[in-house]
Amino acid sequence: MARQPDIIAAVATAPGRGGIGVVRVSGPHLAGFATALTGQTVKPRHAGFVRFRDSHGQALDEGLLLYFPAPRSFTGEDVLELQGHGGPVVMRLLLQRCVELGARLAEPGEFSKRAFLNGKLDLAQAEAIADLIEASTASAARSAVRSLSGEFSQRVNALRDELIDLRMLVEATLDFPEEELDFLHSARAFERLATLRAHLADLLERATQGALLRDGMRVVLVGQPNVGKSSLLNALAGDERAIVTDIAGTTRDALRETIELEGVAVHIIDTAGLRDTDDPVERIGVARTWQEIERADLIVRLVDARIGITPDDQSIDARLPAKLPRLTVLNKIDLAGQPAGLESTDLGPRIRLSVKTGDGLPLLRQALLDTVGWHGDQEDTLLARERHVIALRAAAEHLTHATDLTHALELFAEELRLAQEQVCEITGEFSSDDLLGVIFSRFCIGK
Repeated sequence: MARQPDIIAAVATAPGRGGIGVVRVSGPHLAGFATALTGQTVKPRHAGFVRFRDSHGQALDEGLLLYFPAPRSFTGEDVLELQGHGGPVVMRLLLQRCVELGARLAEPGEFSKRAFLNGKLDLAQAEAIADLIEASTASAARSAVRSLSGEFSQRVNALRDELIDLRMLVEATLDFPEEELDFLHSARAFERLATLRAHLADLLERATQGALLRDGMRVVLVGQPNVGKSSLLNALAGDERAIVTDIAGTTRDALRETIELEGVAVHIIDTAGLRDTDDPVERIGVARTWQEIERADLIVRLVDARIGITPDDQSIDARLPAKLPRLTVLNKIDLAGQPAGLESTDLGPRIRLSVKTGDGLPLLRQALLDTVGWHGDQEDTLLARERHVIALRAAAEHLTHATDLTHALELFAEELRLAQEQVCEITGEFSSDDLLGVIFSRFCIGK
């Protein structure tokens, strides 16, 4: 028999002082719980003014109580929301009283996890709650709302249904080996596979864009000392965030600033200039630069346009990860007497600009997005996580293998099954307890 769920409680509003604070409670049979807390009989789905009382009947606070009986609640269980005055002491007293009445403190994400387990949300929708809270741009927030409303899940489920239909068709033929290929051809099974792969590729493209919108991109500025990395950070940020001097090696540690380009959060990291040095502090800064490079999504390598690419710059290039996208910026064109411009090279785009005058900076901003594959169609972007993209890529690989195995239908059918499992992991139809633990442990307490 399934274990009866216990009662959980948590403060659902942000820490600190505010006009109101909310304590959320979820579990079985909470009508009596509410009566013990307030001394009143509560009415479902009505906001009632009450006094929250301690074990001796003394008032702890006064405010609103809302009671949502199961299954018509966020978690699918009975839910209470206690809305009191938003002081930390008041919230702590209300939470302690809930514990005295038999609740325990909720774990991070436990309310959303119960909603998932009780069929109120699928896993992608539950993750969208956390993504909406953590959204760093308005575009990411809008996309998270679309995922929360089920748009992403609907497309995933449509893909799953196509896979199931094709699997049924293929597996139904396995008992009739003499007729299986003719039957599959007449049922247009292989045309369906091609259509399925196209739909999956489209969803993967949208999810990849969504992952970029959700996480942003880490752009690391690298180059020799005094080529303008800190000045470029200031120009992109629109503020004097980094100290700029004519002294080489001024930047000793990584400095981070986040800007927004077309709704995408761009996390720019200014680093120490890459050179051999006897200064022990600067050596630490150089080591940290290479650590930042390992975590980067894109490298912007700066070069002094008056000098061009030197053997030292080529040495830096040789040490950069080969598969890491990069942009080369030739800075100080105002001093070199060169026009702003953009050209393609074997190592990626090369941009001539002047950080001092701003000439060519718009080219760089657009190149940052183009290099990581941002298309800019925010209204059709589905906010996704890295695990979603990984699952869709794995499903695409299985469908590619299936295309090569049409002569061996048992293997063909197995690849379709594996593709379906990967797709269903996104919404949580096939999910291990370990995966659920990792996902929900990153949520806020009270969500």
